[in-house]
Amino acid sequence: MAKLSPRLAAVVDALPLRPGMRVLEIGGAPGAAARVVARRIGHGHILVIDRSATGIAQIRRNAADEIAAGRLSVRQVAVEDFELLTSEEPFDLAFAIRVGALDGRHPRAGVLATRRIAAALTPAGRLFVDGGDPLREIDLAR
Repeated sequence: MAKLSPRLAAVVDALPLRPGMRVLEIGGAPGAAARVVARRIGHGHILVIDRSATGIAQIRRNAADEIAAGRLSVRQVAVEDFELLTSEEPFDLAFAIRVGALDGRHPRAGVLATRRIAAALTPAGRLFVDGGDPLREIDLAR
């Protein structure tokens, strides 16, 4: 497995992960963080969403072992259009790194995105984005 950059490693280390969690990564191409998260949550599951078909293909290629093991899955969708499938359980935690809808670059999309994320999380679910030290938590005001 390729080593994470120091910045990405700091982000993953800051996430309050525990075995068995369901995690949603938003904009996760090429899949480096997701692979580490999948290892840390053990029998849990991480879903990585990305709006880019190229990004999804990269994740599928880079995380083929985790996908085959059922610990990781991918879906091509913009975060502001994301919805749980009827067969999916809500997520315990969501995180995003350099996603314009969540880092302030696209505030209108951010309003839609945070609503969609809140709807996909458990009542105690939390959302983290980069831009803190190294992360900041977004209040989902449910």
